[in-house]
Amino acid sequence: MKDLRMTFYSFLSDPDQFSQLLFQKMVSINKGINHLELYEFQYALGNITPAKGWDSIAPEKKEQLQSNCTNPEFFSSIQLKSICNNKIVLDETLLQLTQMIMVGLVSDEYSIDWVNSHFYFDIRAFCFFIRTNYFNNTILEHFGNEPYCSFDPKQIHLESLQEIGYKEFKQANQEVDQALLQAISGLIQKSGIPVLLSLTGPTGAGKTEITERINEFLRNQGMQITTIEMDNFYKDREFRDGRVHDKHVIHFELFINAMQDLLNGKSVSIPRYNFYLATSSHDLNGNLRLGQIPLIIEPADVIFLEGNFPFHIPELSDLITLRIVYLTDDPIRLKRKWRRDIDYRKKYDPIAFVNRYFRTQFIRAQEIYLPLMEVCDLVVDTTGARLWMVPEKQKEIETGSK
Repeated sequence: MKDLRMTFYSFLSDPDQFSQLLFQKMVSINKGINHLELYEFQYALGNITPAKGWDSIAPEKKEQLQSNCTNPEFFSSIQLKSICNNKIVLDETLLQLTQMIMVGLVSDEYSIDWVNSHFYFDIRAFCFFIRTNYFNNTILEHFGNEPYCSFDPKQIHLESLQEIGYKEFKQANQEVDQALLQAISGLIQKSGIPVLLSLTGPTGAGKTEITERINEFLRNQGMQITTIEMDNFYKDREFRDGRVHDKHVIHFELFINAMQDLLNGKSVSIPRYNFYLATSSHDLNGNLRLGQIPLIIEPADVIFLEGNFPFHIPELSDLITLRIVYLTDDPIRLKRKWRRDIDYRKKYDPIAFVNRYFRTQFIRAQEIYLPLMEVCDLVVDTTGARLWMVPEKQKEIETGSK
């Protein structure tokens, strides 16, 4: 064993041997590596090769690495636009993590199974990200420890792609999405109208698209629908940056008043958020700014609230009839965002985008999505092709009781 380990470490000082052995290991980490030639893999590897060579990287103990990767300070330290030679580069912490995992794989310090359990590798970013566990014991118990229904997880066929468009994504989610539509329809019939329906989920999970499909489905059943984007209630980004995602980062009083009025059959005027300038039509005190035009929302049978906001806070929870989290695992969402935000929208610098995605996903999961999953009524897990429903809502559908 000692001689074998010395052989592994000797590869670290030879870039060609190191890249060949790493290439072989990475096929079991990301199926898309199979579609690369070795020389293509080496092109990308050259961009993250340590200046002092791979033998200068010492992998941390697994326990220490796991501890670091659950520490909020580890993520908050990530710089979104690290500059080197007048170019945006990967954050040094993110880069070192990727280098460490690669060396750990080649040296057998880290097994493939262990790496896959805690990390995932994105080919276009060419770095490792932390894998989020969205179904902890608390959340599983909330849903009675078993899904309401489950299907063949067809997103597995997307794993080898470097980026994903909505057409492939929609096709993979077809069965679980249809189950969601039927569940929403059944629950609305039991609760009566008007209803306030909230759908939230991580960026790239498909919230906007599934919202449109739910709206169309319910309209075809004769219901009047209005949609409110929660993002329109955001205060200016300059004010929000660095703050906890709670009611203080939105125009909360305007929001609550609007929801109450809509449920009472009244039309409302709400803020309008400028996503390009990252500013609100209203000042921090909730007053309409000079020259700004608010949005007018008419009442309807179903008021569809779209966006990420803690709907379990006391002032809001009693108003919402049905709370839904629409979830897709981080690796698939990242591939969707490559196609949507980088290739089509050209919304970010690609490297700054990688730094931002790495930094925000853990923090947002801890602050927003996991707490919401602990209290919501439905979770759509598109990656696992499972629909989760709390026992109380299952009983409503089965017995007709409210």
